[in-house]
Amino acid sequence: MQRTVFNEDHEAFRKLVRDFIAKEVAPVHHDWEVEGHPPRDFYRRLGELGVLGIQVPEEFGGGGEKSIKFNAVVAEETAAAGVSFGSYSVHSNLILPYLLEYASEEQKQRWLPGFASGELMFAIAMTEPGTGSDLANISTTAKLSADGSHYVVNGAKTFITGGALADRILVVCRTAPATPEDRRAGLSILVVDTTSEGFAVGRKIEKIGLKASDTAELSFTDVKVPVTDRLGEEGSGFSYLTHNLAQERLTIAFGASASSAAALSHAIAYVKDRKVFGKPVASFQNTKFVLAECATEVEAIRLMVDRALDLHDAGELTVADAAKAKLFCTEAAGRVIDKCLQLHGGYGYITEYPIARLYADTRVTRIYGGTSEVMKTIIAKDLGL
Repeated sequence: MQRTVFNEDHEAFRKLVRDFIAKEVAPVHHDWEVEGHPPRDFYRRLGELGVLGIQVPEEFGGGGEKSIKFNAVVAEETAAAGVSFGSYSVHSNLILPYLLEYASEEQKQRWLPGFASGELMFAIAMTEPGTGSDLANISTTAKLSADGSHYVVNGAKTFITGGALADRILVVCRTAPATPEDRRAGLSILVVDTTSEGFAVGRKIEKIGLKASDTAELSFTDVKVPVTDRLGEEGSGFSYLTHNLAQERLTIAFGASASSAAALSHAIAYVKDRKVFGKPVASFQNTKFVLAECATEVEAIRLMVDRALDLHDAGELTVADAAKAKLFCTEAAGRVIDKCLQLHGGYGYITEYPIARLYADTRVTRIYGGTSEVMKTIIAKDLGL
């Protein structure tokens, strides 16, 4: 089906990203996977190209674009090429909405120019050992000093994407105890400078996929954070998270869409080239039927994502809409990629083939940003159940 979600500007941006990947990313991507992340200068290069700050307002050195569709283009091109931009997605897709919506003018002046240039890379730390999707159970504390000038942060975070290289981390912490009426009360977001005394990057977590994206454990021991680095109002952290999780889940959905489309493309190319019993694998009826099923699911995924992208740009994407998109797209992508890997036979299990990396990378999409089970809970609540 013909797509109408992208215009000429998006396609020009697509060519820029595609050419950049071919020249500067694909030849060295394996080295990034071995290292566990791209070199720090890579993010400055993304800044130079305007990729990091395309949605940052022009007065802060960004592109001033309103549409998230440019970010979807990056997801499609990286998936098609079988590469990753490391923690780019967290930085540009997850963090920026918090800064645009809740940062003060003074904070924007301090942070957004570096955000757009890649001089300041951001991460967000929500998950803690033992909390998982239950953000109301966060136990990292931030106590206000006697003179009211700073907070003192103590606690630990885990599964933090980009945590190893980040310059600033949005830390969700408890500035006041929860109340019996509201377990989510008392949460705030502090923007922690990673050069602060008492902050430490712990174990870099080994994962089955996303090898070029660093994931780390973080610890905070009496870390002083100026009150001027609190994001928004004290105690409003949970409402801020709820507001911005919709975009995070849309980001995961369009990433899953991109991955499923890439898997289908790789499988078609492989079965046309590979011969079994003297005939191309593509000539067998089972191959044709499986790929027909996959193509149909990819189209359905894409239609849902494109609709969600339009709703988001119009400011009409609800929390339930985003949950539906994430649930359907990630579950369907998992099915598609599994079938496409099967058609590769034993070669599908070898990491030098893109399908193997897509298989490993996509599995986590049903977990992070809220598990599929959490998405079902959100959708059921929207149904009045």
